[in-house]
This record gives sequence, structure tokens and C-alpha cells, in this order.
Amino acid sequence: MTSANATISDLLRMHSKPARAFAGLYAATCVLLAAYNVDRVDSVWPMFVSVVVCIAAAFVLVAVEGDPLPLGPALALMCTGAVSCGALFTVVPTEPTDRPVQLWTFGMSATVLVFMCVRGRTLLAWIGLILMFATSAVWAEATGAGAGSGLGVSLINAGPVLMGTVFAYTIRPLAGSIYRLRARTTQRIARESATAALLEERDAQLARLDALARPMLSLIASGEPLGDEDRTRCALLEARLRDMLRAPALQDVAVVEAAQAARLRGVEVVMLDDNGMDDVPAEVRRRIHRAVVDRLNAVASGAVTVRVLPPGRHALLTMLLRDHDEVRRIELDRDGSVLDKPLPATVSAFA
Repeated sequence: MTSANATISDLLRMHSKPARAFAGLYAATCVLLAAYNVDRVDSVWPMFVSVVVCIAAAFVLVAVEGDPLPLGPALALMCTGAVSCGALFTVVPTEPTDRPVQLWTFGMSATVLVFMCVRGRTLLAWIGLILMFATSAVWAEATGAGAGSGLGVSLINAGPVLMGTVFAYTIRPLAGSIYRLRARTTQRIARESATAALLEERDAQLARLDALARPMLSLIASGEPLGDEDRTRCALLEARLRDMLRAPALQDVAVVEAAQAARLRGVEVVMLDDNGMDDVPAEVRRRIHRAVVDRLNAVASGAVTVRVLPPGRHALLTMLLRDHDEVRRIELDRDGSVLDKPLPATVSAFA
């Protein structure tokens, strides 16, 4: 992930499908280990508790979002070793020398503690390891083997947790640096893309301006007298350029042609854009353009003011038509439907 909400856990793919698959493999291993040793215990339910605790811890590690791991889930995971081992110790012998795998909860709990380090909860992982050692010592002391015997069979699990600690203090900061670098790279690319888009739009605007204005500018620069037709072309060109600047949302080909035709008939056409159409769906935009074209084609004289309203208004666009003493205001709702309202002649075009 490269979004602003990405975390180190995302970069390490702790919530990915492979991570969930690994948790499923871990769960299957717990079940197989318990099944392998079920014939050596007098009661099955404590071993069942150990299996459930270890599996739940594994899926919490890959399911819970946030980096570091939120404190509540981390505190629960911290107790994985003590709870799973404590439950198992109630039904296994003190000296399982013929089958050391009977103490399978040590290794499975240590795995959870290692991944707690990966998720940024190193201190709690070591507290969980100490609790597991204490549980083992209490179990051995209570059964007469001595606390040292319990510590002896459990101390080996400090190795993986130590490796997880090394990871937490070396790889995690590096992963954080990688994320920050990726975020800055993404922002830089976004800025460059935006700049390129602006330059492309500028070039397109310059090309359109060149195509529209160059012939008339060349004619004016030539010093030749301008005839009535030339002056009309100048006026139409000025209106077209004004529309491009003041009403970009209305620069549809059909709308531009209809406005040009209306001006040739002597109709005064004013177009304004207050950005209310910036986010409308394409179909609504096409419906509005058709309505504007139909109205411009129907006007034979007078003046027409077409205004795209600001965002948040109940309507998207208004058209104010003035012909002598008659004034009509036409509103286009947010779905592009037309509401025709007669208004007094004194109404403002910006109402």
C-alpha cells in the first residue's frame, strides 16, 4: 500500500492473504500436535483450551489493524503463553522425556510472541515470555520436579523472541523508512502528474486560442481597413473567448455553435460558470447542454443569460431570457429537468 493510511504492518503484508494462510497453517499445526499427544493425557478439554487460545492469538495477529498493535489485543496476546501452557500443564507429566513434543504449547506460544515483536509490541512480548517461564516454573515446582526443571525446558523459547526483538529494532525502522520514501515518491509523482496535466491543458488552450484568434489578429496587423463583416467576426470572436474563460462548463460543441448562431441573429448571450457542474454525472451534464442548446435555438431576439449556479443550490443552472418587457427564468434541477418560471421584468440576471 502507498496511501496515507498505510502502516508498517501493511508493508510487511501482515494482513495479506498469504499471512492469513500462514495463520491457517499455524492452526492446523496446533490441532495436529494436540491430536498427536491426546493419548498421553487423562483429560482432553485442557488441551482443547490450549489449541483454541493459540489459534485465536494467531488470527488476532493478522486480523487486527493498526501499527503498533493496539494495546487491548496486545495485552490479550501477551497472556497466550501463560494461558495455553498453564492449561496443558494440568494434564501432562512433569518429565515428558520420552515425548518432548508434549510441551508443544511452548513453541506455538513463542511464535505468537515473535510476531508481537513484528507488530511493534516487543516489551509486551517479553513480559509474555516471562509469564510463560513463571508458569512453567510453578508447574514444575508444584509437581515436585523443582522450578529449575521448569525453567530449563522453557528457556529455549527465548531464542526466537530474541530474534523477533532484533527484527523490531532493526527491520521495523527500515520498513518505516521505506514506507515514508514510498509516500514521498507517490506525492512527487502526483505533483508531477498534476503539473503535466496543467501544462497539457495550457498547450491545448494555446492551440485553441491560436486557431481562433490568429486569423483575425493577422488581419488587424496587416493594416487593411475592417469591413462590417470583419467587425462582426471580431465581436463573435470576443464573445467566444469570453465564454471560454467565464463558462468552461458550457464549452460543449453544440452549446458553442448554438450561442454563435444566436449571436448572429442579434441575440445578446452571456454565459457564466460558478462551478456547480464540476462534479455532476456525465449524463446530467449532457442533458443540461441539450436544454441550453434547445433554448438558444428557440430565441430570436433579446438577451439570454446562462449561469451555472454555485455548489449547494437546489438547481444546477438558470437561464434568464429577456425580450422587450417579458422576462422568463428557466431553472434546470440537479437531475437536469427543466422548471420554467415567468418572472417580473425587473428581475436580476444573477438571481
